[in-house]
Order: sequence, then structure tokens, then C-alpha cells
Amino acid sequence: MPTKPNDLSTIRDLLRYAVTRFNTAKLFFGHGSTNALDEAAYLILHTLKLPLDKLDPFFDAHLLQHEVDAVLRVIEQRADERLPAAYITNEGWLGGYHFYVDERVIVPRSFIAELIPDQFSPWVSNPDKITNILELCTGSGCLPIMLADAFPNAQVDAVDISADALAVARRNVDEYELQDRITLIESDLYTHVPENKYDLIITNPPYVNSTSMGKLPPEYLREPHIALAGGDDGMDLVRKIVAGAGKRLTPNGLLMVEIGNERAYAEAAFPKLNLTWLTTSAGDDMVFLVTADQLQ
Repeated sequence: MPTKPNDLSTIRDLLRYAVTRFNTAKLFFGHGSTNALDEAAYLILHTLKLPLDKLDPFFDAHLLQHEVDAVLRVIEQRADERLPAAYITNEGWLGGYHFYVDERVIVPRSFIAELIPDQFSPWVSNPDKITNILELCTGSGCLPIMLADAFPNAQVDAVDISADALAVARRNVDEYELQDRITLIESDLYTHVPENKYDLIITNPPYVNSTSMGKLPPEYLREPHIALAGGDDGMDLVRKIVAGAGKRLTPNGLLMVEIGNERAYAEAAFPKLNLTWLTTSAGDDMVFLVTADQLQ
């Protein structure tokens, strides 16, 4: 920490200090930012309530002492507590959407989110005919909100086993004024889900295998364990989701499952299913698709 008030007086000063502090602490960046500079810039701009995309005009602005102190508190919190930036600012971003987040949910991130704006083309040939969507393991409610936007004729049932997570999801659903389109359901997967037929079942479930769980950086360990751990091979919940999807899908329905880096385990878990792997920014290994026909 600076010893004199004038040690750090501009955003440029604080940015340099933060980058050095973060690199010295060997922080892990996997919740939006990919490096110390971007993370520091985001935290500084957010703390000072400045536009997040306009750093340059304010670079050499001299700050009031209480502003310097506020930024330093945030920098030290990130470095000392290894708290993800999203938990410090209570905001997460996904696909251009803004969400409230705290430690009751994982920080929003999903490769499925990349596929939603294109309405899952070409697998969904007529988006206007999508009327019922089930989203399992909803967390903060980020994917159902994006799905409701992309499929304007759809009702979305969003499910999570955690009442705490659903409280966060409720806040986000209310913020987007989608209460009449998104129904939040506390349930262990399908247990308390209505006996509906769904055109789409979408899920980004816990899928981290036990070996990988033991190697997670401290930032990920600040997230709810239940939202990450997927058992020995990461497929504990995925097996249940696939097993129950057949009777929940319409005849032309689709199941899409995000499994991160666990493609080998997924293919081993479902050797009789010809999984279709969808292309995302991380390649063809992160999200698989299964049709209702395959599940009969």
C-alpha cells in the first residue's frame, strides 16, 4: 500500500500498480479477463463509475484521495483474497448481456451463449416454432434470459437445485422484465419439472472431473462447489440429463449439453450415441447435440 497520499494520484498510476500487484500475486484470469492489464482496467473503471470502454480519456486524471483509497481496496481484495472480479463488482457479462452475480452462483461463462444469437442455426430451422425450452442448472439465469430474447415465442423453464442460485436468477429475470416468459424451478434436474414436452433442452451443468477439481486455481474455488464438480469423470449429472431428455423432448426436439474439456469422457459415457459436436470459439469439443430421435 502507498505510504503517502500523493504516491498514487492518477488512473495511470493505479493501473500500473494494479498490474504489478496482480502479476506478483500470480492471479488466475478465467472469469472474463484474460490478463492482469484488462482485469485492472475493468476494476478501476468500475470502482470509479467510469465507462468501461473508455480508459484513455481518463488516464491522467488526478483522483481525489477517497477515490484512490477505494480503488486500492479493490486491488488488494482481488490480490489478497483471490476473489473473482465479478464477485467484487457484483456484475458479470455474457454475450453482451449484463447480469448481477455474487458468490451464490458461478461467474457467467458458457460456450452455448455463443450459439444463441444465431438461434442454433442450422439445427433449428424455424426459430418461430420454438415454443417451449427447458434450461437445466441455470445458476444466475443468464442462459434463459438470452434464450428468451433469441426465441420470442418461447416459454422457458429454468431449473436449479440451489435456492440461493435461483434467488440470484430471480433478480436477473426481474431486471430484464421476463417474469412472464421465464419460470424458475427449484429441482434436482427433472424431479420437479412439469410433464411438458420441450423443443429444446439446454444445459451447462457441473462437469469438472475429480482430478481437475483438485487442480483448480483459488479463483475457481471461490465459486460454489456444487456448480462445478461432476464426479470422477465429470459426467455424473450429464448421464442423468441425457437419460431423462428423451421423454421430455418433442419429436423434433434437441438436447444441447456443454461439457468443457471433457469430450473424451463424454464420448466414453455415451458410446452408442453419435454425438454431434458444435463449433464454438474454443473449437469443436465443448458442446454436443443429440436429437430426440437418437434418444428414443
